[in-house]
Amino acid sequence: FEFYIDILALTLLLAIPLGVYISYLLYRIQRFRLTFKPNVVSLILDFIDDGMNFDPAHPLKYDPKREIGKDRFQKSQIFATKAPYYAGEDFISGRIGEMDFEMSELHVKELSPVENRLDEVFKGVFMHATFPEETEGRMIIWPRRLRQFHTKAIKEFTWNKGLNQDKEVNNQKFKELFLTYATEDTHVESILSEPMQDAIVQYCASTGKEIYMSFIDREIYAAVSEDKDILEPNLFRSNLSFELVKGFFEDINLLLRIAEDFDQTH
Repeated sequence: FEFYIDILALTLLLAIPLGVYISYLLYRIQRFRLTFKPNVVSLILDFIDDGMNFDPAHPLKYDPKREIGKDRFQKSQIFATKAPYYAGEDFISGRIGEMDFEMSELHVKELSPVENRLDEVFKGVFMHATFPEETEGRMIIWPRRLRQFHTKAIKEFTWNKGLNQDKEVNNQKFKELFLTYATEDTHVESILSEPMQDAIVQYCASTGKEIYMSFIDREIYAAVSEDKDILEPNLFRSNLSFELVKGFFEDINLLLRIAEDFDQTH
């Protein structure tokens, strides 16, 4: 009996330092995850800040724990959803040209109409920018191949005087990839320039990602899908992945170019 008590005491004695070590290891892992991404994003923003038409009086700001608000996401009219599941992080803000902008990662889900589960609505990077002058006209661009998933949003837009304006798009490849809806008073080609349309087509071809855009009067919205967890560190291999960082940089860069293109053409 005493022998078993000694074994139990020894086991407990060994378990205490093991438990302390595991707790410390989990703490270190959590700290690594929380600091890795902000450090990488800060480096990317420093690089972008030097290469585009940013206002030095409004330097880029980054908040890893903040996201674009749900109401702002819904005002884009791209996704017709109540978004019962809405999460995000990595909020970036600044000014490009004369336009204030904000962007963040978002993960949005809604209740499935047929099963007791949540269906994914959007996962990726979402941007909002505001043109400084009053403008009128509304236009929304959806990926053509995903039309069945955006039937509700398209119907809501057409109920509000939106019309299919594919015929107004001269870029044939852009027309093949995207559905273009706009109000009658909106000149499609003046909102999104030919060079920008070409850049979007090339981006879709090289990455396979989906791009969404809407122009609601002076408010501009753009989003790029991302199936993977963006810039999340991998604990079991090197985190110095060029492709990982390059993909995140290109997503941000494309969204900012869309805003910059609108700013320069208006």
